[in-house]
This record gives sequence, C-alpha cells and structure tokens, in this order.
Amino acid sequence: MLSDEFLSYFKAWEEKIGAFIEFGTRDAGGTRAAPDAGSELAGLPFGVKDNIAVKGFSLTCGSKLLAGLRSPYTATAVRKLEDAGAFVAGKTNLDEFGMGSSTDNSAIKTTNNPWDTTRVAGGSSGGSAAAVAAGLVPFALGTDTGGSVRQPAAFCGVAGLKPTYGAVSRFGLVAYASSLETIGILADTVARCRSVFRVIRGRDPLDQTSREPPDSAPSLHGAASDTPRTIGVLSAETIAALASDGTSGAAPESAVLEEAVQRGFETAKSRLAGLGHRLLDVEIPGLAYGVPAYYTIATAEASANLARFDGVRYGTRPEWAENPEDLINKARDAGLGPEVRLRILLGTFVLRSGFQDRYYLRAQRIRSGITRNFEALLGGAEQQGPAVCDAILMPVFPTRAFGRGDAALSPFAQKAADLYTCCANLAGLPALAFPVGVEEGLPVGVQLLGPMYAEGTLLDLAESYEQAHPFPRAPAYKSFFP
Repeated sequence: MLSDEFLSYFKAWEEKIGAFIEFGTRDAGGTRAAPDAGSELAGLPFGVKDNIAVKGFSLTCGSKLLAGLRSPYTATAVRKLEDAGAFVAGKTNLDEFGMGSSTDNSAIKTTNNPWDTTRVAGGSSGGSAAAVAAGLVPFALGTDTGGSVRQPAAFCGVAGLKPTYGAVSRFGLVAYASSLETIGILADTVARCRSVFRVIRGRDPLDQTSREPPDSAPSLHGAASDTPRTIGVLSAETIAALASDGTSGAAPESAVLEEAVQRGFETAKSRLAGLGHRLLDVEIPGLAYGVPAYYTIATAEASANLARFDGVRYGTRPEWAENPEDLINKARDAGLGPEVRLRILLGTFVLRSGFQDRYYLRAQRIRSGITRNFEALLGGAEQQGPAVCDAILMPVFPTRAFGRGDAALSPFAQKAADLYTCCANLAGLPALAFPVGVEEGLPVGVQLLGPMYAEGTLLDLAESYEQAHPFPRAPAYKSFFP
C-alpha cells in the first residue's frame, strides 16, 4: 500500500525527527464495513498519538510504566477513520501521559522539529505534528488538554484543530484531565482537517460526555467561504497588560510575544483584513488567571485518573516486592517520570481536606468566569443579545519552537506560556491553529477560537486564508498524498 520510494523517504526523515514510537500496519481484527468509495480519506495512512488505543498497537503513553503494553481494543475516533477507508500507519511520540510542552518528557524517545532538528516539536502531541510536517502522514490524531495540539501545530507549521469538548468521543483515550481534554487533529491542510473532523465527530454511546452537534452548528460540508466575518483580536495593549499583570502568579513575562511571533501575528491580522473580514479589538479579563486555574484543575484530575497505574493490573512490575503497597511504590518509582510525579503531587495537594476551597473550588469559579468572558464575545447560554464577534484571533505560544540545553525554556516557563491556549479548554470551545509564515527559518502560527460547535466557521476562515496564502513546508518536504 505504501511505495518503496515513500518508505525510503519515511526512513530518512524518521531517523532525524523520531516522530513514531511504532510504525507499521496491523490486523485490526474482525471484519470492517466496506469503506465509502467516495471517502476523501480512503487509502490514506494516519498517525495516532500513543495515548489513544489502537488494537494490536502499543499504548505506552510515552511512559516506561506502560512499555510493552498492547492495546486490546480500538478508540472510537480511530475506528471511524478506518471505516472511512484510512489506515493506521503507526503510533506517535508524546510527553509522558500528555504532560508537557516539548515531547522531551517522553520516556521512550526524543522527537525533533522537522524545520530544525536541534529544536523541540512542541507537545504533548509533538510526534503527531512532526510526522505531518515532514510529510510522513497527511494527518494524525493528537490530544489537547491545554494546547497540546495547537502548540505543536504552530511549532511545526501545520493545521491543528481542538474540537468543542464533547464533539469527538474520548472512548479509547487514556485519561489525563477528563473535563479538559479532547482528541484533536493535526493535518497538512485545513481541507484535510475538515474531512477528518467530519468523520470523527458525533455522539458515541461508549462516551457519555460526547454529543451530537446542534442543528444550528455551521456546516462542515462547505469549503472556504468568502463571507466577511467579525474577528475579535487581542490588542497589543491587552497583551502588554497581561505581561505586566503580577496578580496571576504565572510568570506574566511569559505573555510577552517574541518579536518574530509578534510579526507573524500582525501579518495574520493584516491578511485577514485584506480578505474582507472586520477586526475588532477585544478584552478577555479572565485570561490572566487561566494558567493557575488550568493547572489546579488539570493536576487534580490527573491525580485521580493516574491512580490506576499501580503495576498490579497492567504495567511494568518490579521483580520482587514485600507486599502490594511495596509493589505499587516500586512500580511507580521506576515507571513514572519527574513531570508526571510533580503533577500528581500537586493534584493530591489541592484536593486535600482543607485545601479544596482555597485552590480547587476557587479554580473552578475562575473557570466559570472565563467561560462567561468568552460567551460575552461569542454568544452562549447566558449571553443576552447578539454575539460581538464570530471568532477570536489569538497567538498560540509566545515563542517559536525553542531549543534544548541553554536555549530551552524552563519547565515553569513552559507552563506559564500556556496562557493563550489553556482557556479554550477551560471553556470547552473549539480552536484552530494554522501557520501564517516563516520567521528566521521557523514557522509562526496563530489560532482562531469560536463558540461551541462552530468548527465549521473556523475551518472556513482558515481555509480561505490558506488559499490566499499557502502554508509553508519544512525543508526537504515532499508530498505523497493527494
């Protein structure tokens, strides 16, 4: 199914970037319905982040604790794509259990950025983004808990869609923070992103958080639209205010955009205006508090979700233990990396008796306030009157892909820099990242946020942008897929 020329191309790239944990087709087991002959995805390979189940493939979550584990079943999103005629090419690398912004937290291997292999691919879906950016697959599935699809999409110069919470089934996704995360898409074009999302969205009886889109949701069956839209934009003054606001406790200097990112953001604004869209400066007061609220909620949910990884039912076990408690301690000590341990400990702390009111419940109130901020602009359940704008344009990350060693961002700075991405997860809104150009040899991306189930509007806006300003490709990129 894959040509010798492509396999040689794949091998050469994979040796440089390390996008895949496992590569190769497998017997899916059982008989699948014949794929739709008219499907746009028929015959296309795709990558799957290795925290999403695919029967017969690994399910390591980037952790030594689960090394060697093979999935006994397939996630609903993957099954839908297979039924549409696409096939799994392999499992992609990630930060351990999806916790990180670089994919350097993986215990399995290191993933490099196809634009510059001395730099990170972003995270936690860095393997999926790097695979698409290098042309190894036309699209890949990732997961987005606080920006983990959009940030690597921006770093690698591809399209990255985080759907509305509940729009895509999470059945088969190894849970990190259940109320925040969703399966997302990384693709070489916006049109491809649209085709994949059209297949995987919808209610799943195996996931009670999944829902069908309302009848009022914008259509996904159109193409790029020239319809003028009103796009809210975080003004330079708003970004500067965020950078000088010391109340968030989240290293406010991390809100300052790198000059190259600022130029890319201004370019996107100018080009969108040139396409006939109306740009409107907006403020989101709760944005400054998004990072502390996000990490309080995410770590609390992680501490509960990861309690199952004890070395008893599955996972790597120590050769010898005194008793079950000793077995669990040894398994986790040997199998979990420092970032995962840190987040579990933080989550356990904020859920302790006497601390829930001070941290966890306060974070939930901030989450509600941020949701209301977005509803006031985009419309929503509690919004009175028409929406102010159809979408909101924001940066994705304050810097381009960062390096390692002396050029790396500290773990704290990486967390603080989630400022522009995590609020879409807190509010459950769809967001689409896409590249707007190359600055000093590295891609720069922006993102569009919309009201719930407005993926169609975001895709229309980005696709019309891409048609007018084609996305850049990594050096030595070659397209094998129509």
